[in-house]
Amino acid sequence: MLSRRDFTESGSRSLSGASLRRGGLALALSALALLVAGCGSDDEARSEQRPPVPANVSVHIGPDRITSSPAEVGAGPAMLLVTNQSGASQTLTIEGPRLSRTVGPIPPDDTATLKINTSPGDFKISAEEASALRPATLAVGPARESAQNELLLP
Repeated sequence: MLSRRDFTESGSRSLSGASLRRGGLALALSALALLVAGCGSDDEARSEQRPPVPANVSVHIGPDRITSSPAEVGAGPAMLLVTNQSGASQTLTIEGPRLSRTVGPIPPDDTATLKINTSPGDFKISAEEASALRPATLAVGPARESAQNELLLP
């Protein structure tokens, strides 16, 4: 309850020393909380480069051979987009330095995707052993540049 002595002659409420100390303490604690929240080190996150943008490689399984476009890419992540136009179900294998992956069986007139991470070297893209399809070679060169400064990437 407010008493007459809590007001000054002009009618405004006067603040006692205790309420000023509480307000000062609250302000100091708020400033300390902001200071502590602002401290911290995220140097590790800033020093890591983003990986290169994945290279899209189209692989066509035709009636007599397998082709890839482009035939050369830089090392790093790649997405193989495979289409089977051979007329029969096919299982596709890619083999190279430190990599051996298989996708399939891929039905005729259908597609498949395969995500890989390549290193420099030649990669053989072939169909199952029973198939007489001529394999393709994907040449992988030096590593591609980081996508660190590329905007609007997923």
